Amino acid sequence: MSLIDFAVPGIAGLKPYKSGKSVEDLKRESGITDAIKLASNENPFGPSPKALAAARTKLEKVSVYPDGNGYALRKALAEYHGLDADFITIGNGSNEILELVARLFLAPGRQSVFSLHAFAVYSIVTQASGADAVVVPVKKGSCQVDLDRMLAALSDRVHVLFLANPNNPTGTWLTAVELRDFIARIPPQVIVVLDEAYFEYVDKQGYESAVQWVADFSNLLVTRTFSKIYGLAGFRIGYSVSRPELADLLNRVRQPFNTNLPAQAAALAALDDVGHVRLSREKNLAGMDWMESAFNAMGLSWIPSAGNFICVDFKREAAPINDALLREGIIVRPLASYGLPDCLRVTIASESENEHFIRALKKVI
Repeated sequence: MSLIDFAVPGIAGLKPYKSGKSVEDLKRESGITDAIKLASNENPFGPSPKALAAARTKLEKVSVYPDGNGYALRKALAEYHGLDADFITIGNGSNEILELVARLFLAPGRQSVFSLHAFAVYSIVTQASGADAVVVPVKKGSCQVDLDRMLAALSDRVHVLFLANPNNPTGTWLTAVELRDFIARIPPQVIVVLDEAYFEYVDKQGYESAVQWVADFSNLLVTRTFSKIYGLAGFRIGYSVSRPELADLLNRVRQPFNTNLPAQAAALAALDDVGHVRLSREKNLAGMDWMESAFNAMGLSWIPSAGNFICVDFKREAAPINDALLREGIIVRPLASYGLPDCLRVTIASESENEHFIRALKKVI
């Protein structure tokens, strides 16, 4: 007998989540000291100086527990979205919100639905709960989510539907018209988790956030994060917006003091620094245009993206290219585990880092 035989159903088939290789990993493995990481969609320009300053003011107080309800941050987020604070749930990153939803609504005999090429955590939290995942194919000839097929996949066993807009790792997006119509057709017993981790980066016609729709749909929950454009990935803080009835359920299973004191302070200050967000967004858009042009000049295919990353499709197995890039000190994200073995996902970084990546890519291919 093995200890895994005593674990709850679903755990035996799980593998630990494999995050992107870090600069420290590459240095330890290969001795490369000047590596750049373009694998995890972090903000290359870092957090707001205001956020860092706010976090520092709390360091001498870390001997006491933080506000377990995140009152100040929830109040600020509610004002930011024009809603009541009862609509806001604070999480240890938006990933924790995904796990809380699974704990509430998934169990053996139940199912979740999400698209092929979706964020890996949807599958992980589903399987860890003992539920089954229904993975819906994308539209033929593209990586675009097929909403009609998702609707067709619904059954009495389905209790959660995960959908990211924009999607990670492909960067594809849905317009407000098609998305709202889709949500309106979802039965009320199915919780719709709309992941908007990359919302602040989007500059696409017809796109809009679904946050304001929660007042109209009792089964809609929208997640956001401070890990991306706000540059606070290391603090692990995010949140969700939902009707108070759903937020109340989340709080019943949410751990006490799930977000730390410096993180709450940093997120509060980051939310207020609109200039830093605007600058990060503008630099990302410029970097995206430059990267697309560079790929075109090299004759490479890529997936149009609304996030701060872009997937390049080499039309052949990308693992050898990824390995060669690592030897050049460039860390990107291979996507074989997402069903895209020919693709590498690349974070849009600073101008010098983007240029460094393209020089290395030209060398290895």
